[in-house]
Amino acid sequence: MTTPSTFPLRSLAAMAAGITLAGCASVPPTNVHQPMTARAEQQARPEPRDGAIFQDGTARLLLFNDRRARFVGDTIMVTIEERLQATNTTSSNVARKGAVNAAVPAFSGVPGQTFRGLEIEASSSNSHTGSGGASSNNSLTGTIAVTVIEVFPNGNLLVSGEKQVAIGPNTEYIRLSGVVNPINVSAGNTVSSTRVADARIEFRGTGQASEALRMAWLGRLFLTFLPF
Repeated sequence: MTTPSTFPLRSLAAMAAGITLAGCASVPPTNVHQPMTARAEQQARPEPRDGAIFQDGTARLLLFNDRRARFVGDTIMVTIEERLQATNTTSSNVARKGAVNAAVPAFSGVPGQTFRGLEIEASSSNSHTGSGGASSNNSLTGTIAVTVIEVFPNGNLLVSGEKQVAIGPNTEYIRLSGVVNPINVSAGNTVSSTRVADARIEFRGTGQASEALRMAWLGRLFLTFLPF
């Protein structure tokens, strides 16, 4: 039987183990559309029609076909051109004042002679001044090849992809997913990230450099229980 005194200790130990395992995970979590790749589907080919010059069985170059992605499994090169800048400034000023003056005149023949000629004055004031501001300036540039994982009925392409770059003990993950309109895909089969709808772009890393920026698991554990 578990005693009340040992139950919190076991809960703390289980939570600490979970935080430790989460910190030691080799691949950071992601919010991009899954899966991040797809195998190309088998496309039905028309019956071969050999001519005097063209031989379907030996043809390798599609001279009159557009090479832009259109099927599941095709790849698209996405140029990441994200520059976000935001500024927000707020201020408020509230003031309130009030005053009350009262006097008791002199009456004859009434009780309470002590209060005759008494004057009462009261005043109050209240003021509030506040201000705040926030600014953000982010920039992310690069290129990544993504795979078409679904073709919508209207022809739009759902794409998703990941790039891993390992430098020494550190690994950087670049992930992107979103919906691409084939009209926005250039003849070179490239599209700008600014033209990707429902875009989810991530740049995360693992390794010593990333771990140095994280708070130790014991500190995160105690911050969970601190009420202030």
